[in-house]
Amino acid sequence: MPTERLSMRHIREVLRLHYSVGMSQRAVARSLGLAQGTISKYVNRARRAGLTWPLPTELDDDVQLENRLFPPPSDRPSDERPHPDWALVHRELRRSNVTLMLLWEEYCDANSDSFSYAWFCERYREWAGRLKPTLRQVHVAGEKLFVDYSGHTMEVVDGLSGEVRSAQIFVAVLGASNYTYAEASLSQSLPDWIASHVRAFAYFGGAARQTVSDNLKAGITRACFHEPMVNRTYADLARHYRTAIVPARPYRPRDKAKVEVGVQIVGRWILARLRNRRFFSLAALNEAIHALLVELNDRPLRSWGRSRRDLFEELDRRALTALPDEPYEYAEWKRCRVNLDYHVEIAKHYYSVPHNLVHQEVEARITQKTVEIFLRGKRVASHLRSTLPHRPTTISEQMPSSHPRFATGP
Repeated sequence: MPTERLSMRHIREVLRLHYSVGMSQRAVARSLGLAQGTISKYVNRARRAGLTWPLPTELDDDVQLENRLFPPPSDRPSDERPHPDWALVHRELRRSNVTLMLLWEEYCDANSDSFSYAWFCERYREWAGRLKPTLRQVHVAGEKLFVDYSGHTMEVVDGLSGEVRSAQIFVAVLGASNYTYAEASLSQSLPDWIASHVRAFAYFGGAARQTVSDNLKAGITRACFHEPMVNRTYADLARHYRTAIVPARPYRPRDKAKVEVGVQIVGRWILARLRNRRFFSLAALNEAIHALLVELNDRPLRSWGRSRRDLFEELDRRALTALPDEPYEYAEWKRCRVNLDYHVEIAKHYYSVPHNLVHQEVEARITQKTVEIFLRGKRVASHLRSTLPHRPTTISEQMPSSHPRFATGP
């Protein structure tokens, strides 16, 4: 049964308390013993009718006030009354904090001969139900980036040796706009996986709040249904770009439906067009991919009448987290046991740590130029990386007091 309408006396009191006394809707609800939703409904009706407090003198009569708040339904046929732009409604729902109620109120504000909220919601659900299943889930602007490797590869021929290598295709898709990035790499190893993310973030000009990743072994160390573990280097990348890695659950393809569709589209609109071309370097292949990527993002989407680039500029660009000043520098982590000579071994080279850490387990962060040693999250040593095998790099301050005079140098 429909909820019984409040008397005009109660509605006047609602408006007085809210507009004149300045009480919040929650406080008005407590004062009058009503539900907050009821207060919100009448405040919104008054706003759409252009009423605040005090009420105009010509509305002293309850009948006149009722006619302003509850105008009689239109006698115009429904097909002649203004209908919402459902594609615009669907796009606006991807913005943060935007609801169907808000969009209906804006529709009512713009059209005096509008439909009810129930009609608005029902017609929107009917319209959305006709979209492709992969489009039914609403993604908020700037919230999620979906990443994965395509199941397809491209051949790259070494111009000198004639060796043919299979290049892997990395795909990244923003949830709200479907704006797509793709590139080729020589493997699915951790360094290539991380480097592809860095270039994808640079392409988008920012990072989403969540990065939804497939359970790739390079990025996810354990694909558990309830508690997937993220690789330490991948977690470092996430901290650098202020995003969160959210592994897709095993055997749950809908968790990454966006990138699954993106992989399919990249395969059909980019890789298929390059199938008869030969590439003699990875750079040449990526140049061809990026040229077609521009066309893909500029093509109008059939269901939207807008291109991915248009939607990206409208929805995602401003909602993405700004990029840090410097791109992420690839680093690997290794657990080490401090030897009796207070050194740890990294790639056949030995680096010193404070001598009192002998036999302790530490973690080494290894980049192309540096080696940093951490104990329980605190850095205890830092060295320039050396490629000399079976040689030590020693800091004299980390040696016992009796050792420096016997040292012969690195």
